[in-house]
Amino acid sequence: MSETVIGIDLGTTNSCAAVLEQGKPVIIPNAEGERTTPSVVAFTRLGERLVGEVAKRQAVTNAEGTISSIKRRMGTEARIQAGDRKRTPQEISAMILSKLKADAEDYLGHPVSDAVITVPAYFNDTQRQATKDAGRIAGLNVRRIINEPTAAALAYGLDHGEPQKIMVYDLGGGTFDVSIIEIGEGVIEVLSTCGDNHLGGDDFDLRLVNYLVSEFRQQTKINLQKDLAAMQRVREAAEKAKIELSTAKIAYVSLPFLTQTRNGPVHMELSVTRSTFEQLTRDLVERTNLPVQTALNDAGISARDLSRVLLVGGSTRIPAVQEKVRQLTGLQPSRGLNPDECVAQGAAVQGGTLAGAALSVAGRNGMERQSRNEILLLDVTPLSLSIETVGGVATRLIARNSTLPVHYSQIFTTASSFQTMVEIHVLQGERPMARDNKTIGRFRLTGIKRAPRGVPQIEVTFDLDTNGILKVGAKDLGTGRAQEITIAASSNLPEEEIQQAIRDAQAYAAQDAERKEHLQILHEAETLATQCKSALTMCGKELDRAACRRVKGDLAAVDRILHKRLEKLKREDFQRLGDASRALEGSSAPLMALYEQKLERQGQSG
Repeated sequence: MSETVIGIDLGTTNSCAAVLEQGKPVIIPNAEGERTTPSVVAFTRLGERLVGEVAKRQAVTNAEGTISSIKRRMGTEARIQAGDRKRTPQEISAMILSKLKADAEDYLGHPVSDAVITVPAYFNDTQRQATKDAGRIAGLNVRRIINEPTAAALAYGLDHGEPQKIMVYDLGGGTFDVSIIEIGEGVIEVLSTCGDNHLGGDDFDLRLVNYLVSEFRQQTKINLQKDLAAMQRVREAAEKAKIELSTAKIAYVSLPFLTQTRNGPVHMELSVTRSTFEQLTRDLVERTNLPVQTALNDAGISARDLSRVLLVGGSTRIPAVQEKVRQLTGLQPSRGLNPDECVAQGAAVQGGTLAGAALSVAGRNGMERQSRNEILLLDVTPLSLSIETVGGVATRLIARNSTLPVHYSQIFTTASSFQTMVEIHVLQGERPMARDNKTIGRFRLTGIKRAPRGVPQIEVTFDLDTNGILKVGAKDLGTGRAQEITIAASSNLPEEEIQQAIRDAQAYAAQDAERKEHLQILHEAETLATQCKSALTMCGKELDRAACRRVKGDLAAVDRILHKRLEKLKREDFQRLGDASRALEGSSAPLMALYEQKLERQGQSG
């Protein structure tokens, strides 16, 4: 049996996990039975951490303690107040990954340690390293980081083996990517990629939020901006309206008791038409033009050379987006893949390949066959890599859209006579001047032999691995002195912070296990109470009075705890609920026996 490597789409709005089973990628349902998990983390006033759907549900009553869209801050130096202290985006993302890992372990029935995690194609080196760090904090060995459009192409290519060039148009919750990909017999090669890391469904939601708040203010003279709870309700309503407008011409927003004034409660009752929504977001849709054209140009093809366009990401369900794709490519977008799930499925395919699992692959004749390590994936780097040279120039060593992995070296020399040290300033971006690109690392090579400028020979080497993570080396060919670093910009976590985050994650894992146990106690108590009520109604008169009183008394003890709101229940309440349930189970045994006999007789007579 091969090892299990799960595939994870760590999304801005929702995340998803999949695994290869019998050669095919299968979505892993979460503990709530859903196929995707909201990328939301919350810390309650009682110090409890919530992740996923339960975190999203309580956002209105705990807006300050709820964190969403953390993916947009990956690779930054942001610190977010989360519970008792400020935490990094890596730590928050690790909490989402931990939830996906635990759900995968429940589904598979055994521990999971290895994963392939996807990132937007236009993520830079710092953001990719931050994603790897998040996986490590969550207890995952991240075997590979792959681009989201590439993962979607992997999921598609598994069932479409014929040679073709496709475009993957990926508009998710927070990012936009477009990739041109060539699929051959057993090979998926990325020809080019381009994108915008600050364009996604969140931006479409924000336009609707601002519209609703503005309309409400015109009607009522009330500014909702400073009311956190009201704004959270408006954000949720805007997202719902956006989804409705993908299939309907008009969406109604009804938020009773949205806010309070001296004259009493005020309600929001508004409608939004699809045409209004399209006017509000027209410029966002237009922003996808340039990345599409750039990707086509970089691949050296025109839209006429494309066989298919794959839509990935929930925001591609917006009709105006689909119409824009048709205008840009002349093609009807393919609906063969689920835009919310295909990235995780592709990551699972890559995970299966790394684990040596057999894939079920469609050949040119459409017939499936089992094959090991069938698909070769050739991905690219999204941004050029350079070093700063004399005059603040960004001297490019690796051009964008170079196939991974890539190794490149170039000889440089000193700018001043008798210079004994050089600073290597590593940059990522397309601008000609260093100051206009992103700094992703700096280090110094010392001990250079004193000589007139232009004499020393310093070899700078770039090694970019299959994850798109960079290692840079510098060597003085005169003395043999060398210095090498794996790029870790200042926004990435130092080792001691990673270790502390891992310890915190383990502590929360214990809390999560306790919460799971509590929910199991709650579920069993609710089921038992419901059965006992039905049995009392049907068979209560057949019990002697003392036995009936005992059952009713024990049932009342269970109900008293069940009637409390879930977030109000403390550890001792669950202990009491467990004790009360066991007492009810014992006292109701004769009643339940009568109830089951009566049900059986009814079944036979029916």
